[in-house]
Formats: sequence, structure tokens, C-alpha cells
Amino acid sequence: MVAVFPRARDALAAAVAAQRALTTHRWPEGVSPRVRMALHTGEPASGAGDYVGLDVHRASRICSVGHGGQILLSQTVADLAAHDLPPGVSLRDLGTHRLKDLKETEHLFQVVHSDLPADFPLLKSLSARPNNNLPVQLTSFVGRTREIAEVKRLLGDARIVTLTGSGGAGKTRLALQVAAEVLDGYPDGVWLAEFAPIADSALVPKTVAIALDVPEQPGRDMLETLVDALRPKALLLVLDNCEHLVAPCANFAVALLRGCPLVRLLATSREGLGVPGEALWRVPSLSLPDARRLPPPEDLVLYDAVRLFVDRAMATAPEFTVTSENAPAVAQVCQRLDGIPLAIELAASRVKVLAVEQILARLNDRFGLLTGGSRTVLPRQQTLRAAMDWSNDLLSERERMLFRRVSVFAGGWALEAAEAVCAGNGLASADVLDLLTQLVDKSLVVVEMRDGQAWYRLLETVREYGGTRLHEAGEAEEVRRRHRDWYWALVEQATPELHGPNQIAWLERLEANHDNLRVALEWSKTAADGDATGLRLAAALCDFWDIHSHFAEGQAWLNEMLSLHKGAPSTVRVRALTSAAHLAHRQGDYAQVQMLSEAALSLSQAHGGTAESAEALHYLAHAAEGANDYGRAAELLERSVALHRSAENTWYLARTLNCLANTARVGEDYARAAGLYQEALTIFQRLGDKRIGGVALHNLGYIALRQDDNQRSQALFQQSLRAAEQLGDKWMMLKCLGGLGGASAETRPESAAILFAAATALMSAYQIRLEPFNRRDFDHYLAVTKRLLSEQAFRKAWAQGEVMTLDQAIEYALATNPD
Repeated sequence: MVAVFPRARDALAAAVAAQRALTTHRWPEGVSPRVRMALHTGEPASGAGDYVGLDVHRASRICSVGHGGQILLSQTVADLAAHDLPPGVSLRDLGTHRLKDLKETEHLFQVVHSDLPADFPLLKSLSARPNNNLPVQLTSFVGRTREIAEVKRLLGDARIVTLTGSGGAGKTRLALQVAAEVLDGYPDGVWLAEFAPIADSALVPKTVAIALDVPEQPGRDMLETLVDALRPKALLLVLDNCEHLVAPCANFAVALLRGCPLVRLLATSREGLGVPGEALWRVPSLSLPDARRLPPPEDLVLYDAVRLFVDRAMATAPEFTVTSENAPAVAQVCQRLDGIPLAIELAASRVKVLAVEQILARLNDRFGLLTGGSRTVLPRQQTLRAAMDWSNDLLSERERMLFRRVSVFAGGWALEAAEAVCAGNGLASADVLDLLTQLVDKSLVVVEMRDGQAWYRLLETVREYGGTRLHEAGEAEEVRRRHRDWYWALVEQATPELHGPNQIAWLERLEANHDNLRVALEWSKTAADGDATGLRLAAALCDFWDIHSHFAEGQAWLNEMLSLHKGAPSTVRVRALTSAAHLAHRQGDYAQVQMLSEAALSLSQAHGGTAESAEALHYLAHAAEGANDYGRAAELLERSVALHRSAENTWYLARTLNCLANTARVGEDYARAAGLYQEALTIFQRLGDKRIGGVALHNLGYIALRQDDNQRSQALFQQSLRAAEQLGDKWMMLKCLGGLGGASAETRPESAAILFAAATALMSAYQIRLEPFNRRDFDHYLAVTKRLLSEQAFRKAWAQGEVMTLDQAIEYALATNPD
């Protein structure tokens, strides 16, 4: 339990009163609870209804060395309270002690009162337990509560646990903290053997012997001497930095575990030692906030990465604090550095000369920025570049080759992508899997399972380093070209699938590779391609960008590629122009829709493209809708329908029929609109297209609503919503929310108001606009809702809906509109 007081004297008086009450209470027979207490003063942060910060942890460390019934004070509290002690209270000086956070010593005092026990055993501090050689740390240990608990659990189950991770991940610091916390469980102590400074494999046993103060015996092997000396001992041995001595460390560990049944080992290494019974545990990055949805500044310190940044920043600039102004930059710095402790510490050290916003802006050159670590640590821990160089130098030549080549991937990759992109020039495709496995084992590549498939990725810091190596090797141009071509082939394969029964799986695959697609597009901007692959790629991605609501991004790519590839084949440019018009339509930019579709129509007519002309007419009709000229829109759509029928473009025909029905709906010709929607729906269902089929269902729902068939409209809106959910289509999900609001307006106006509020707020957040004809229906049923509710009831319902997340709004919609 943690209690917080405004004054040291109040805390001391409360502690004494609590211990006296515990002592005098009449407990049941055989029950005698003993409570240890500690008092410390500092400046914790208040967040999420709790107090956090390094001073809270320091108080906990002080408490952990005491005994039941004892009250301990830090030097700070003793100084504050000494001249104003509660009646009957005195302080006993217990001297200086090393606590289990491995920092410098803390001067401790014990509270003495005539009603309380005064004599206790020696404190359970590191100072009172001489059977360890754990080093003093110059900085505090931050966070990692769950990680410490997990490693301690593993040590209870396995005789050797190896902490793995990339350079700077904090393996050593975590191992030392765990070692300090489990000291009481090893009668013969906890001992550290550091291998970082040695290069000779023969010195492994010697290094351990020095740490344990085991003398050499002339003429006898040092390993045999160690095994004999440790055979009766119950101790924990920490083997730190084994990555450059994996084989000798493994041989040593096997011999020790076989000959010394009470010894346990905790090792740190970039890769596992590969010995029988070894439990491997990868040290994760520090916990991070979501930079897109930041908590209040006072709650940021609940994340370990931010706490570490703040602690190290205050060490170099004591006046530093997290404010509402710099909180986004602090969170983004920690995120862009992947929660890597070394990188965060180096970034925080720059706070004395740079604002956090300046640090963030300079992270594109993170290896130049993140230098100047403590001179007391190993050289490879003084700069981020040195830490990465150390890891790279330990790779074989072919491992280095694959490592630098996979840096071309962004956001991750599948095995087949690596085999296609990274093979060649000295690396066979058949060798990629084995080499990739070795990079995973060496903690440079992270692997996870997604839907039964292995997915590989690099931390962004590691990826940037690999990219530098790729350029230095002169391979960047060729590898990036292969990367772009592989993803262009993937998109070509996906394009027809996005209109059929496999569209959900392909949408998910494209979303998983979205960062790679961005990289491919970016490289295409500078590639000298006569076939305008970049423009082809952008145009082919239109359906993906549309369904997953990447409207603005997709249009920006298309506009840029159209500008760069003015000489592209006419069919390619027409498709890109109509794709850009489509995404402009989604954003309500009808001036752009008009300009782009006119250019597309002119180009297609000049070169005799029937299908291309039909598409251009389709988007000219959308431009007419934007001007509320539905007669003109219907005329253009009729022409488009005729061309699509003649070219037998079935999917495009069905989509245009759906749009033609919209014009009939605006003219209140509901019978014709319903017939056209149904014809389109039948085609989409035959093709297996859930997305546009869902649009047709939604539109039929509004026809039923206008015809006062609320039950049918509700069922149609629900079907549409469920399809949109499966596809991850935010645009359609928000239109269905509005539709279900309309279906509820007259019978459940409070629910309708909540749904309209949620849809309105979320459309604003996602920058999604309804088409004019859909906006008319939305506004009509919103007005009905307002009319049926009092002003107070409407405001209450609106306030409830406008704070909902998309998932919450959908859950509410389905719960209040059951099948």
C-alpha cells in the first residue's frame, strides 16, 4: 500500500499510530500480522488515479529491506522530521545501505517508540548480504515490473535463463535488477561475471573464477576447479554479454549445470546459448503510449519509455518537465526510437541543449544525434551507432548481406517477399530462410505469427542502420527496384481479387504491406521507368485505399504520379485520372472530380477506349451530383451503363447501375431506384463482392425507410454494417450507423440521437463525407429525431454518442437494433 502526505511529520505520526494499533489489537489466537513500513520524500507524478515515479519506487526499495513491525526512514525524511518529531518518537541511525535498485547507498533510520518493538535483525540490504558482487549503478532502474516478474518466474522453472535482445535493449540492466531481487533465495549469493571486455574464449572459466574468488590450482584445468568449488553451493551466476563467446559460454554452462546441481545461471546475449534446458526470453522494448491518442501529460509517465526519458532528461536538466506542449514530442521520440532504452537515454541527454521538439526533428539522423553516452560504460554503449556496429560485426558475411537487404522492407515482410527481393548477387533464394532464422536468433529480426503465417520485421532504429549499410555496399538501387517490382506484382494479383469473394483476405494482405507499398511508390518517383510503373501501381491501389478509407493519401499519390508520368500510355493515365476522381469524390471535392474526369474523358475518346470512356462518364456524373444537377447525372450514367454493357464490364456495370439508382432515389422514384439497386446487388452477390454489395444493401435500406418499412430497412442496414465490419470499411460503417439512426428515429429517438452523434463525430475524425443524396437522408432523419425529443434529452443523448469510439458505436448500434 502507498499513502501520500503533504508533510513528513504527518506521515511519521500516521505510521507510528498504525503500528501501535496493529500491536495493541486483539487478534484471533495464532494470528499476529507484522507490517513493515518505510517513509521517503520526493516528487512523484500523479496519473490515472495513482502516484508513480522513481521516488515511489525508492520508497518501495527502502521498505523491502525492513522487517515486519519496523518503520524505516530515508535521510530526506529524517532531516525534515527530526526537529518536529511526534511525542515519544526518536530515530535510530542504521547507517548507509545499498538497496536492491543497485544505486548508490541510502542513509536509513529506524523509528523508535516505547510501545513498539525496537530490536530487529540486520536489514535485508545488499550491504548486509556480502555474498554478491553486483555493481553500483549510477542511474536508477526504471519500470520493467512485468518483465522482472516473468524472468523471476522462469528462473524458478529453469536452471538456465538467457535474456536475448538487440544492442541497447537493456538486457544487462534487467538481469542485474532481477539478480538483486532474488538474492534472498540463494544462500551462497548472486555473482556477476562480465564477458564484454574479453575476446579469448579460453578466459571464460577464468573470468568466472575471478568473480567468485575461486583460486587457480597449479596444473589443473580451471573449469574442473570451478565445478568442484561450486558443487555444494546454492547460488545464482549471471553471465553477462555472451554474444561474442557463444560456444565457449555454452560449453562452460553445460559443465557447470551438470556438475553443480544447486547452481542456476542467468545469461545475457544477443542470441541463445543453445544448451539443454535453456529458457530463452527476449527482452521487449519499453512500453509506449499511442502517439495518435495521447493520454494527459501527467499520465504519460505510466509508460516505461516515457518514464526513462523523463528520468534521464531530469538528470541532465533538472528543470525538465512534461507539459501539454511538449508531451506529443516526448511520446513521438520514444516511439520513433522503438522503446529501446539505450536510444532513449542518449536522446534524453540532449535535453540540456535541445528542446524535445528539436530532438524529434533530428531523429532522421538518429545515429549522428544519439552520441555522447557515459564515458564509464563500454565504448559500444556510448553511441547508438557503436551498439549497432557491434551487433553487425558479429554476423557472418552472408548474414550481413541479408540483414542490410531486408532493411528495404517497411513495417515487416513475409518469407516469400524476402526470398524474391533479397536473393541474388551471392545469396541464393534457398538460403534466405536459414539466414533469416539466424538473424532472428541473433535478435536483429523480430518474428511473429499472423493468421498462421510468419511475419518478420525490423525495429525502425535497426532498419535505419541496415539501410545505411545497404547504401554503403552499393546495393540500394538494385534491391529497391526488386522490392518495388515484387510489390507491383502483388498488387496486380490483388486487383481482380478485390472485386470477388476473396476480397477480405486480400484487403488484409495489402493493409499488412501498406508501408511496403508506400516505399515502392516513393522509390518509383525517382526511378527512370518507361512503362510508368509508379503510376500503374498508384492507380491499381485505388480500390484498397477507398475501402480502407485512405482517401487523402491515395489521392496525393495519384496526383503526384500523374504529374511525374505525363507521357504514360493513355489507358494508364485514364485509369489513374478516374481513380483520382473517385478518391476526390469520397472527400467531397467536386471541382477536382470535374477536372479529373473531363481530362479522362477527353483522353479516352481520343484513343477510342470504350471502357475508359464509360468510367470517365461515371465520374462526370458524380461531379454533376455535387452541383445538385441530378438530371445531368442520370444522363451521364445512362451513357456509362450503355458503354459498360457493350464492353461486358460486369462489375463496373453493376456499380454504375447502383449510382444510377441514386438519381432515381433523389427524384423520389423509389420503385425504379429499388429495381436498379436490386439488379446491382444480384450481380455483386454473384461475383462475391461484399463491399459494393453492402453499398447496395445500404441503399435499399433507405428505400425501405422512405417507404415506411422500418423493419426491413433495419435488417438491410444491419447486413450492410456487418459486411463493412468484415472489410474494415470505415466509410460504409459510418453510413450504416447513420442509416440505423434513421431506422430508429421515430420509434427510439434517444438511440437515434446517440447513433447520429457518433456517426457525425467519427466522420469528422476520419475526414469522411457523405454524398449529397446520402446527406439529405441523414439530415432528414436527424431532424425527425430532434423534433421528437426535448432539447435536454437530445443534448444528453448527443453527448453520449459523440465520445464513442467506432467499435463502441457499432456495438451499441447492433445491441439497440437486434436482428
